[in-house]
Amino acid sequence: MNDKQVNIGKISYINDAPVYYGLDHGLLPDWLRMVSDVPSVLNRKIKTGQIKVSPISAAFYAMNHRELLLLPDLSISCNGKVLSVILASNYEIDDLEGKKVMLSQESASAASFLKMIFSRKKVTPVYEVGPVNNYQEISKSADAVLVIGDTALKHPWDQTFEYCIDLGQLWYEMTQLPFVFAVWAVRRSFAQKYPSRVKEIHKLLLESKKQGYQHIDKIVEAGTDKLNLEQSVIKEYFDLLYCDLDDRKIKAMRLFFDSLLDQGILSEKADIEFFTGSRMEHIF
Repeated sequence: MNDKQVNIGKISYINDAPVYYGLDHGLLPDWLRMVSDVPSVLNRKIKTGQIKVSPISAAFYAMNHRELLLLPDLSISCNGKVLSVILASNYEIDDLEGKKVMLSQESASAASFLKMIFSRKKVTPVYEVGPVNNYQEISKSADAVLVIGDTALKHPWDQTFEYCIDLGQLWYEMTQLPFVFAVWAVRRSFAQKYPSRVKEIHKLLLESKKQGYQHIDKIVEAGTDKLNLEQSVIKEYFDLLYCDLDDRKIKAMRLFFDSLLDQGILSEKADIEFFTGSRMEHIF
């Protein structure tokens, strides 16, 4: 496997910039190729084997846990407000019964989480999936819209909708726990066949992340330029974002998966299993 190229995923939003900083600045070896796309496409590409390692929606991991393993200490998480996952709405959540809610095509975790919230509240909106980038047009055709990533950050949703509900904050108010939006996963079959290569990739990602947090000011500057927003907004965003996966986040992820199972969004209990060198560790 020494010379064979390996494709790994990279989210095309700014949210995983801390994890990829080192790889974007000299750490990337010749045998590693990064494939950048939105979360839903990365989900599909790891499922089909087009990429072997990738950040993916946490809910997608739960739905495909038999085929995937998690890489330790990597996630995209928040501990309260997150800014980049919002429900922009003309009504409060409890008043969206029978109302049209547009879901972004780009995320599985946020959509699953929102459906779980509605189910718990016994509210049944009418879901529609489609593009949500045009914030002015969408406000004319939907009662509420779920927006994620750069789209949530760069448009003034609060100017076109009466309510902007931060899902990270909502989860924290419900559980007093962080929320894990994305995790890094490896195809189980690839990890079993090439454990040493996966170990190398994991080590590179952790070193890349370490360099990212050492240069967070440059990441903030790049995000400011990309989204054309005030630097203070981007700094606040990265202050609220976490890229580790500690015990509290694993606990929160387990609670999320159990809630998805209770609501019938998952068809079976999702085991949380990590790749650890040449063996797998099962978290009960």
